[in-house]
Amino acid sequence: MQLDKKAINLIKMKYILDKYRDLFQALENYDKTRELPLTRKKIYITLSAETIKKLEEIRKKTGKPISRIIESKFR
Repeated sequence: MQLDKKAINLIKMKYILDKYRDLFQALENYDKTRELPLTRKKIYITLSAETIKKLEEIRKKTGKPISRIIESKFR
């Protein structure tokens, strides 16, 4: 049994939607919020001296910026 062109196109579309689902969700979120998930924002927070000291030690060991260290803890 041979598939018609509509069926083949539906199969291709479903494959593309499944493969790139995360990108389509990011674009959908952009339509709602006008913010890309890759953008970064600067915030000001207050941390204890002990926490800052630990973060600086981790930064020296890993070579990563403190902001990246904090982001990695939430992923």
